[in-house]
Amino acid sequence: MTASLTALQLAEKFRSREVSPVDAARDALDAIERVDGHLNSICHTDPDATLRLAREAEQRYRDGAPIGPIDGVPTTIKDIFYTRGVPTLRGSRLLADKPDAADPAAWPDDAPVTAATREAGCVVIGKTTTPEFAWKGVTDNTLTGITRNPYDPALTSGGSSGGAAAAVAAGIGHLALGTDGGGSVRIPASFCGIVALKPTYGVIPMFPSSPFGTLAHAGPMTRTVGDTAAFMDALLRPDPRDWSAVPARATTPGPGGYLAAARDGASGDRPLEGLRVAYSATLGFGRNDDDVEAAVTRAVGVLSDLGAHVDTVDPGISDPVDAFHVLWFAGLAAVLAPHGPGAIDRVDPSMREALGRYHDFSAADYLDAVAVRMALGARMADFHGDYDLLVTPTMPIPAFTAGSDVPPGWHSPDWTSWTPYTYPFNMTQQPALSLPCGLTGSGLPVGIQLIGARFEDLLVVRAGAALEAALRQAVPPPPIHADATGGAAS
Repeated sequence: MTASLTALQLAEKFRSREVSPVDAARDALDAIERVDGHLNSICHTDPDATLRLAREAEQRYRDGAPIGPIDGVPTTIKDIFYTRGVPTLRGSRLLADKPDAADPAAWPDDAPVTAATREAGCVVIGKTTTPEFAWKGVTDNTLTGITRNPYDPALTSGGSSGGAAAAVAAGIGHLALGTDGGGSVRIPASFCGIVALKPTYGVIPMFPSSPFGTLAHAGPMTRTVGDTAAFMDALLRPDPRDWSAVPARATTPGPGGYLAAARDGASGDRPLEGLRVAYSATLGFGRNDDDVEAAVTRAVGVLSDLGAHVDTVDPGISDPVDAFHVLWFAGLAAVLAPHGPGAIDRVDPSMREALGRYHDFSAADYLDAVAVRMALGARMADFHGDYDLLVTPTMPIPAFTAGSDVPPGWHSPDWTSWTPYTYPFNMTQQPALSLPCGLTGSGLPVGIQLIGARFEDLLVVRAGAALEAALRQAVPPPPIHADATGGAAS
């Protein structure tokens, strides 16, 4: 079985001919059959197409001409990204019920990240579940149902890239493409014990433009920082359809790219010597589960051991949630507008309720929210003049009951009320990496978040790789895993 290998380890076995891409693809398809019934992370497969891609990759290795370091690796794509010939239903009956929804000809385009994934030689094994239009921090919808956590299927995987995170954690594929508009790769990464990077906005091109505008980022989700780095190198493919993307000449990493940065971080006794780190447990306005704060604080101590100079300090910001809500829900309302006045009655009931709470924003409201965003960005830019990295918990809590937007008995119905450390950095467009740093007393993963100044993505990856190497498998594989006996917990 290949599910327990990292993407880079798997590709090395392809090169040595110990394993073939066809073997790995078959393992992945088998894992979907055996494991995903417990999780519901995959919403579309095409085994014939998957095996065709795997055979093409196998031939490249036989010819001694693999495309790159992740050629042939099983990969999933979130059902938000356009995928040529495959329905992109975005978890919504508004799209699924269209007469031509199942017609491959109705889906002629690849999103930039989908095209880049193909060009890297990755073997696409399926599309992953999302809440409707990726609107919230958990993954369920009326089209595909509830996505669950491999550490405990009674709990949520998080969202909105919850299917991607659950699939990676459970060994259903090694790489996953996700989106992040308010934490949507980092929330499920924390809950499912994997790694995810929200790059600086514009580094990875997006098309079509997100209804959530420049809050929304594309990002890789994997089991290790090294795999994330290798995937990032592949995703930097420029695309002229995204007018807001940063020109490739401004984002091309130095020699060796992101993977070299990760390897540099994981080498040496004190690879973070001289790095200035600010640790803020709450950003000045959050509140953490005790086990979460303890695990993150221990990991911050490891950063000191690696040579970083760590201060415990808040960045001096206030919670921008009100402004975020204006930007977020104005975008969500725009999603529904093309579907007619009756669309609101056909969507996720919790979305309908949320739009009832947050609606009828004026142009002045929107401009005021943009002003808050700009001030927040300026404050964080100033803060990073003193500190290279800001470190926080990724999430203040571990995973909670599946099928609920908020934890049982929670004080608010809003998903933003339990994600205070993620959405601020969508507003500022900074790079933010989540990696696992420990378990709660009940055995649930905890994530730590490393945030850099805009365009300091390489630094974030290097520091994440150093911390990951020092923590040495801080989070074991989940009970529901493709390489577990029988494919799932008993």
